[in-house]
Amino acid sequence: MLDDSAKGMLMNKSAKTDSLVVGGLLLLSAVPLVAGALRIVELLGGAEITSENARFFAAPIPVTIHMVSALLFCILGAFQFSAHLRRTRPGWHRAGGRIALPMGFSTALSGLWMTQFYPWVGYDGLALYVIRLLVGTAMALSLVLALSAIGKRNIPSHLTWMTRAYALGIGAGTQVFTHIPWFVFPDMQGELARTLSMAAGWAINIGVAQWAIVRMTYYPPKATCGRF
Repeated sequence: MLDDSAKGMLMNKSAKTDSLVVGGLLLLSAVPLVAGALRIVELLGGAEITSENARFFAAPIPVTIHMVSALLFCILGAFQFSAHLRRTRPGWHRAGGRIALPMGFSTALSGLWMTQFYPWVGYDGLALYVIRLLVGTAMALSLVLALSAIGKRNIPSHLTWMTRAYALGIGAGTQVFTHIPWFVFPDMQGELARTLSMAAGWAINIGVAQWAIVRMTYYPPKATCGRF
C-alpha cells in the first residue's frame, strides 16, 4: 500500500506528464492552425488571387469549414488526452468530447471534399490524391468506431480509436517538419518529394499513436471518463 506522500508524488508526476502531453500536442498544432487562420483572414479580406489560392476563392465554404473544425478538434482534442483531467473533471471531458468528435468528423469530411473537388496545384499528383483519400477515410472511420465504443462503455477501445483519429487530424503539424528538407534543398522539389513529405507526416503520427496505444494496453487508464 502506498502512503499519502507516495500517492501525492505519483499524482504530481501524472499531472506533469499530462501537461507535457497536452502542451506538446498544442505546439504541434500551432503552425497549421495559424496558417489556417491566416487563410480565413485572406479569404475574408479579399487578398490577391493567385494560382495557389484561386481554388479557395472559387469555393471558400469547404476550406473555411475545414479550418474552423480543425482548430476546435486540435485544441479540444489535446485536452481530451489528459488522464488527470479525465479523472478530476469528467464532466469537462464529456462536454469537450461532444464538441471535439463532431468537429473531427467535419474536419475529415471537408478534407475529403477538398481532395475530391479542388483542382491539384503545384506538385500535387495522383499518389498524394489517393493518400489524402485514405487518410480522410481512415480518420472518419476511426471516429465512427470511437463513437460506437463509448456508446458501449468500452473506454479502452474509445481511447484507442480517438488516438488514431487525432493522430491523423494533426498530421499537418508534423508535415511542417517533414517538409524541412523540401525548403532547405529546393533542387529536390517535385511530385515525389511532395508526396513523401506529406505521407511521412501522417506515418510518423500513426506510428507514435500506435506506440501510445500499446502503452495504454499495458497501463490502462481508469474508466472514469464516462459517456460522451
